[in-house]
Amino acid sequence: MDILVSIPFLIFLPMLASLLVMSPLFTNNEISIRRFTKSVCGFHLLYSVFLLAMFNPSNPLTSNISFFGTDWIQALGVQFAFKIDGISLVLVLLTSFIFFMSAISSKMNIRKNHKFYYSMLLLLMSAVLGIFTSNDMFVFFMFWELELIPAYFLIGGDFSLEENSENKKSAMKFVLFTFFGSMVMLLGILMLHYYNYYTTQTLTASFDNLFVNGIPMGIQIFISVCFLIGFGVKLPIIPLHSWLPDAHTNAPSPISMILAGVMLKTGAYGILKFNYQIMPDVFRIIAPILAIFALINIIYTAFVAYAQTDIKRIVAYSSISNMGLILLGLCAYNSIGLNASVFHMIAHGLVTAGLFMICGIVYIRCKTRDINSLGGIASKMPRLFGFTTLIVIASVGIPLFAPFISEVLTIISAMFSELGMILKIASVLSLPLLIISSCYMLKFLHNSFMGESQTRFEKINDITVHEFVVLGSITALLLIFGIIPNVLLGIIG
Repeated sequence: MDILVSIPFLIFLPMLASLLVMSPLFTNNEISIRRFTKSVCGFHLLYSVFLLAMFNPSNPLTSNISFFGTDWIQALGVQFAFKIDGISLVLVLLTSFIFFMSAISSKMNIRKNHKFYYSMLLLLMSAVLGIFTSNDMFVFFMFWELELIPAYFLIGGDFSLEENSENKKSAMKFVLFTFFGSMVMLLGILMLHYYNYYTTQTLTASFDNLFVNGIPMGIQIFISVCFLIGFGVKLPIIPLHSWLPDAHTNAPSPISMILAGVMLKTGAYGILKFNYQIMPDVFRIIAPILAIFALINIIYTAFVAYAQTDIKRIVAYSSISNMGLILLGLCAYNSIGLNASVFHMIAHGLVTAGLFMICGIVYIRCKTRDINSLGGIASKMPRLFGFTTLIVIASVGIPLFAPFISEVLTIISAMFSELGMILKIASVLSLPLLIISSCYMLKFLHNSFMGESQTRFEKINDITVHEFVVLGSITALLLIFGIIPNVLLGIIG
C-alpha cells in the first residue's frame, strides 16, 4: 500500500503538470492544453478515489519529505510533513472533483491566454491540496501563501468572455485582504512555535507534537485570535468579507467555482486545525462569541443576497451566509457539530460550484447577469432550467439533498451544545436562514428563467455535453450524499 499511495504524488502532480504546460516544450495549441489539463485533473480524481478505497480511518496516512538543502529548516523544528485523516481526505476529494469540473467548464468560458490560465489552475490545485494535507505549521503557511499567486492571476487575468474592467482591482483586493490575514496568522504561528519550545524544550512545528497546556492562558487567547483573523479573512467572517463578492463577480465562472467550492473551505479548515484541535481550551472560551459572528454571517448576508440583482452576487452573498453555518457547527464544540461542519463544507462546495457554473452559462448565452434583464429563458434552455431547479432546491435545504443533512445537524449540535445559552439562541435564530435562503434563491430562479420568452433570447442554445456532464455530476453527488449521508460521515469519523 505504501508504494501505491503517495501523498507527495497527490500534492505535487498538478504542480509538475503546471510547470510542463508553462514550459516552451509544451504546445501552444488550445485544444491540446485543455485536454492535457482535463486528463491530469481526471487522473488526479481517480487517484484520490483510489486513496479513499485504501484508506483506514483508524490509521491516517503520513509522509515526510527530505531533500537536499533542508538541514537548516529541520534544525528549526520544521519538517515537510504531511498527513491525511478522514477530514482532510474528504476535502482532498472535494478539491480534486471541483478542479476537474472547473477544467471541463473552462472550455466555454476561457478564450485566450490558455497556457497561462491552465498552468495557474494546476498550480492553485497543488497549493490547496498542500493546505489540506500539511502536518507542519510552517509548511501549511508556505502553501497558504503559494495559493495567493495563482489566485491573483486567475481572478485578475484576461481570459474570459465576461468583459469587465474591475477584475484586476478585485484580484488586488483579494491579495491585500488575504496577505493582511496571513501576516497576523504568521504572528500567531511564530508565537506558538516559541512558547511551545519555551514550555517543552522541544523545537517542533508538527501539529502532532504541539503542547499548549503550559502556555499562559492570556498568550493562548492572543495566539488564537491571530489565527481567527487570518482564517476569518478566507472563510470569510464579517467584517473581513468585503473582498469576496467583488472577486466572485469579476472572476471567470470556473474560478468562481473554485473560490466558493474549495478556497473558502481552507479558512474553515484552518480554524478547525489550529483553533479547534490545537487550542481546544481557548476555543471553548471564545466559541460563544464566535457564534455571534457566525449568526451575523448567516442572517445579514442572506438579506444582502436578497437585495442583489446580479446573479453572481446573489450566489456570492449566499456563500458567505452558508459559511456562517459551517462556523456555527464548529462553535457548538461537539462531535455532531464537527461532522455537520465538514459535511456542509462538501455540500456547500458542490452547490456553489453548480450555481456559479449556471451563472457562467447564462452570461455566455444572454450577455447579462442582471435578473431584471433576464426572464423567459426556461423554454429555450429546458435542460439548464432542470438542473438549476434541482441545485436551487438543494441549496435551500430540501430533504433528499446533502445541504439538508448538514443544516439539520448544525442546528441540533448548537441546540445541545454545552457551551452555554448563546449557542442555543444562535441555533434558534439561524432557522430563518432556511426561509430567507428560499426567498433569494427562488427569486434568482423565477426572475432569471420564468416569464414570457424575450425576442432577443430566441436564438440561444441549451447546454452543451461538457456543461451537462458538470451539472449532472454535481447534482448526482448532492443526491447521493443527501440520501446516503453515511458515505461521507463514515469517513469524517
